[in-house]
Amino acid sequence: MQSTDKTYKCPICGKEHTDNTYRPFCSKRCADIDLGKWFNGDYSFEAVELDEQDIEDIAALHNAPDQNNQETK
Repeated sequence: MQSTDKTYKCPICGKEHTDNTYRPFCSKRCADIDLGKWFNGDYSFEAVELDEQDIEDIAALHNAPDQNNQETK
């Protein structure tokens, strides 16, 4: 009989698992290790400096009506 459970690989220890409790991690321990990496700054990405024009452009896009969700009247 073939199993229908999807198998996941834990990004911390590499163990394959089917339990979704701590997905994508295999256990609370691996989830806590990952959280600790975030707290310690092990995961990072470069920040981008925005000037005043960039901020205005983003605000204008945010406030523009959504073309895909317009109600027909």
